[in-house]
Amino acid sequence: MDIDRARARSFGPAAAAYAAFRPGYPRAAVEWALQPVLGASEPPRLLDLGAGTGKLTATLLEFGPVTAVEPDEGMLAQLRARLPEVQARSGTAEEVPAEDSSVDAVLVGQAWHWFDHDRALAEAARVLRPGGVLAALWNSDDLAVEWVRGYREALYSQRSVPPAEGTDNVPALPGHPAFAHSRHSRHPNPVRTTAEGLVASMGTHSWLLVSEPDVRERALGGLRDYLAGRPETSAGEFELPLVTEVLRTLRK
Repeated sequence: MDIDRARARSFGPAAAAYAAFRPGYPRAAVEWALQPVLGASEPPRLLDLGAGTGKLTATLLEFGPVTAVEPDEGMLAQLRARLPEVQARSGTAEEVPAEDSSVDAVLVGQAWHWFDHDRALAEAARVLRPGGVLAALWNSDDLAVEWVRGYREALYSQRSVPPAEGTDNVPALPGHPAFAHSRHSRHPNPVRTTAEGLVASMGTHSWLLVSEPDVRERALGGLRDYLAGRPETSAGEFELPLVTEVLRTLRK
């Protein structure tokens, strides 16, 4: 099994921590992603692909009915417990359990880099109606902030697993004849947390989940020590400056 596939399947045991500590998505970012399909008399039919524990799903519910698709049963169980009103299905981006032209928007939160892009684009094209939206969203650190760069250096100095493809730089969505050229937008997503909350959130990242226990402990210990020594993060609750990146394209 290649390393990315192993990492893509690593989240189940950490599903409860993922649900508790990973950030959600700001309404403004989701509204920008959905803008082309908003304003009709009926709310748009939405599909959250690679939905995880429902971090993006929760915000999507403000805009219309949501079908959530997720391959990991542990993550899916968390989603169903948190959002029982959502139709949650087991499935993958490469074999989406939805009918042809059945949804107005397909959205992907923090998961596009795990997909087989050619197959995922073909499936998104199949389930979307003409004029529908495909959007991918990522939460990332605001590297313009000095202490944020420092915490990443403290954490990643122990990294022995390479980045998952597509996670360090947000790319344009790959070209596909069924879709128009993608557009990009950035939205602030500040999150209130604590040092232990940030350590717990970082502990759910795939490279740490598949690392050897000693590497994991050194990395999280280094992060904990760094946060304890910074005035911005050592006195209890603080604001973590995140940015939500959005890539949006339209079904032709």
